[in-house]
Parts: sequence; structure tokens; C-alpha cells
Amino acid sequence: MAGKPLKVMYLNPVADSPGVDQIFADMAKVHKLPGTEVHVTALPRSLYGFSHIEYRTYEALVTRGIMRAVRAAAEDGFDALAIGCFYDTALHDAREISGNMVVTGPCVAACEIATSLSNRFGVIVGRRKWVHQMESTVRSYGHGERLAGFYEVGLGVDDFQKDHAETGRRLVAAGRKAVEEGMAESLVLGCTMEIGFDRELEKELGVPVIDPSIAALKRAEYGAVLKRQCGWGPSRKWSSEAPSEEEMQRFSAFPGNEPIFGSRIVIEAE
Repeated sequence: MAGKPLKVMYLNPVADSPGVDQIFADMAKVHKLPGTEVHVTALPRSLYGFSHIEYRTYEALVTRGIMRAVRAAAEDGFDALAIGCFYDTALHDAREISGNMVVTGPCVAACEIATSLSNRFGVIVGRRKWVHQMESTVRSYGHGERLAGFYEVGLGVDDFQKDHAETGRRLVAAGRKAVEEGMAESLVLGCTMEIGFDRELEKELGVPVIDPSIAALKRAEYGAVLKRQCGWGPSRKWSSEAPSEEEMQRFSAFPGNEPIFGSRIVIEAE
């Protein structure tokens, strides 16, 4: 893409971890457009020690970190940001203060892509614990009639990358149930740590399989392209209205005395 590179941030909303950070950086390097610069970031371990946010408790605690990261990225001139958790944690909150920066998440992005490829999709999740919240989110996006169901594999977030052979076996079994019994025509992987298994599942099951980390990155990038080429930036009317700068400063809503990012890997534009 000619001209100034697009700047996209992929924010992993948990504590920085070199191994996990690199997984997402490798994903971005493979899938980004040549004219896009991607920053893969995570939150500071000194403030947020979570390796996952499977629980609403952790989500509530980490939301402040997400908001501060979004604010910093918007002020640094990023075109778009993806919040890297399938719960789409703090998505609507983040959009409110994102200025002219596009903000998306894995769930909204993956569902949008799945429904553009098929009439009916299933979601493969780690644990039954996740289903109530994720189903509420999917339905809130208007996809209830297209949802074939949720199919769990009995793995927590931290378990997906431990034994790839066993994870793959469980994902294939759940995916086959979704396709053959739930009549899903496409599948969405319901955790960003299921990264790397989409091709294997597509080969085994014969339906499109959407990796939500890739979906979030590409939807953020696409939003940046639309903003750059068509002028379609975020709305700031009515429900999208942001608090005033004066009020946020008066309340010291975003103090500058704490670290915002714990790690950052930059994948340069070519």
C-alpha cells in the first residue's frame, strides 16, 4: 500500500510472556499486508499477572489496563487496534475513547467472517464455563439464528499449546460434532490460544475454520484500510459519544505514573 504505513496494534490483554507474545507476532508477520506495521503488545506483569482472563473477575481487573492501552495507542496515532481475547473484553468501552482509531475483537471479527462464508457456524471453546458469556456476546451481535452451538474440548486457555497432538485430536472431535450433528457450515475457534490449528481442522472437516486471532488482526487492518481509503472512521454520536477531555483530565482518568505495556514486538511494514 503506497504512502504512510498502516499502524495496527494487536493487544494481548494479559501479562507479557515471551513465548505467547512471539506466537502472535509470528501470526502477524504471516498474515498482515505488506504496507501494514503491526505492534504486538501485552500488559505489564507487574500490574496484571494473569496468563488468561477466563473468569469475569479477571476481566474486571484487567479492563483498566485495556483502556489505558487503547488510550495510549490512539494518542500514538495507530489506525486500528485488536483486543486479543474472544470475550471481546472492554470492546464497547474501548471504542468510546478510541478517537479516530478503529477497535475490534476476535469474537465480533470471527463471527462477521464466518457469516460471510456460510449460513450457519459453530464455535469450538475450551471449557463449558465460557459458553454462557460467549453465547450472550454472539447473540448481542445479531448472530443467534446462525449459531449452530458451542462445542467444548475440556481445555483451559493455558492448555492449548501444551500438547499439540492432544489439542488437535480434541478440536477435530468437537469440530466433527459441530459439523455432523449441529450442521455447522463453518467453524470459529473460540479462543485466541487455539492459534495454529485452523488448517488442520479445515483439512479434516472440509469446512472453513476461522482462527479468531487472525480474524481480529485482519478485521482491524481492514478497518484501517477503509478509514484511510474511504474516510469511514468511528462514530462519535449518541451511544458512541466519548467523555470530554476536560472531564477526564479533571478526574485524572489516565494517570501517567504507571507502565502501560509490558512488552512490544514490532513487525515493520515492507
